[in-house]
Amino acid sequence: MFAELNLNGISPEILVNDAGQCVHGKFEETDIHREIDIINLNIVSVIILTKLFVKDRLIKAGGKILNLSSIASKSPGPWHSVYHGTKAFVQSWSEAIREELKDSGISVMALLPGPTDTDFFNKANMNRSKIMEDPENLANPADVAKDGYHAMMNGEDKVVSGLNNKFTVAMANMTTDSMVVYRMSEMQKPVNEK
Repeated sequence: MFAELNLNGISPEILVNDAGQCVHGKFEETDIHREIDIINLNIVSVIILTKLFVKDRLIKAGGKILNLSSIASKSPGPWHSVYHGTKAFVQSWSEAIREELKDSGISVMALLPGPTDTDFFNKANMNRSKIMEDPENLANPADVAKDGYHAMMNGEDKVVSGLNNKFTVAMANMTTDSMVVYRMSEMQKPVNEK
C-alpha cells in the first residue's frame, strides 16, 4: 500500500489505524490460527503501517496518527483474552511512540471506545454474549469517530469515547484487578454459561 502511494507521489498527513478483530471463547477452546491472525492484524499491521508513515512524515516534519485502542486495553478480558492483550499493547505502544515523536511534528493519539454498534461482535462470534443482550449498550460508530477525530485534531494523547466508558475506565483504575476481571468475565461470557 505504501509503495503504491509513493509511486503516485502521495504522502498522507494522517494515518488512522482502525482495524481490529476478536475471537470470543475460552482461551483453551479458541483456534490458535485465528488468534495469530488477530495478533497480526491488531498489532503487526499497525506497527508496519506506522513505521512506514513515520519514516515518510519525519522528512516533512509533521503528521498525525490515530490508533484505535479500546477500553479493553485497561483491563484483562476473560472470553477474549487475546483481543484485550492486543489492545493493551496498542495503548502502551501508542503512549511510548508519542513520547519519542514529541519534538518531530508527528502526533500520536489513542482512541478508546467501548462496545460499538459494528460487525465486530458478529465476526467475533459474540452474538450470544451478555454484552449483546441490550443493544442500547452499543455506541454509535459515528459518535466514536467524531470523538477520535476531534481529539486527534486537538493534539490530545488519548480519548475515552462515551460517558459510560469513561466511568468504566475510572472504576477499573480504582478497583482491584480480581474484581475487574470478574466483572469483565460476567459481561462477556455467553448468556447460557454458568
